[in-house]
Amino acid sequence: MHHPMLNIAVKAARAGGQIINRASLDLDRVKVSKKQHNDFVTEVDKASEAAIIGTLLAAYPDHSILAEESGATDNRSDYQWIIDPLDGTSNFIHGFQYYCVSIALLHKGVPTQAVVYDPTRNDLFTASRGAGAYLNDKRLRVGRRDRLADGLIGTGFPFRDTDGVESYLRLFGKMTESCAGLRRPGAAALDLANVAAGRLDGFFEQNLKPWDVAAGSLLITEAGGLVGNYRGDADFMDLGEIVAGNPKIFAQMVHLLGEYSKQKPASAAADETGASA
Repeated sequence: MHHPMLNIAVKAARAGGQIINRASLDLDRVKVSKKQHNDFVTEVDKASEAAIIGTLLAAYPDHSILAEESGATDNRSDYQWIIDPLDGTSNFIHGFQYYCVSIALLHKGVPTQAVVYDPTRNDLFTASRGAGAYLNDKRLRVGRRDRLADGLIGTGFPFRDTDGVESYLRLFGKMTESCAGLRRPGAAALDLANVAAGRLDGFFEQNLKPWDVAAGSLLITEAGGLVGNYRGDADFMDLGEIVAGNPKIFAQMVHLLGEYSKQKPASAAADETGASA
């Protein structure tokens, strides 16, 4: 049986997805505005978010919310819902069918429930902490390939902060040489869900927000994978950078990505002992 809080999250995700699917039938009528360079929001993001929050708060009025478009509620609760009502807005605007709804529940800062819903394919990815990850009731496992050289790896370009492009392109080049194929479909939450499903062997991206990664990270750990920052440490949500994959691929990716991490290396004391970083 599903956890009751997961059931509510699923109901909320489907409500958002229904709004997105209806709007996708007539994209010419969707009003788009620009938040900043290359960062778009539509009335559909907002309507989906309102439907999701309405569903969650009807069931749990005391819970707090952190959502992409409306920000954070300031009530103090051990329970916080983290919501991306439409991850992949640019794809959606163009009718490129790769986008999703992402909903996670954090209890005292730890993800305990996750839903990623792909409304185009009616694919529902769910996880409850300690109870495994599922795609439409089928148990998920991360992929079995153990060599990065054989892996299909997902990523995302830094689109808002174009200053980081030079260093990112170096990293992109390095990864391209190291894996079997690099993909950039354009919706991090769905990319992470696809890592949990073994459709991608790994994923990495920087400049992400909590609502991009909160649900996907739980799907992956519940499917037997690992998530971390570019150095492989637990602090990926605050840093906004993430690496994910099965344990073997994860280790090989961290080996390549570490030097690009925003996390400062642990104390310089190690250098004095003559150890080389």
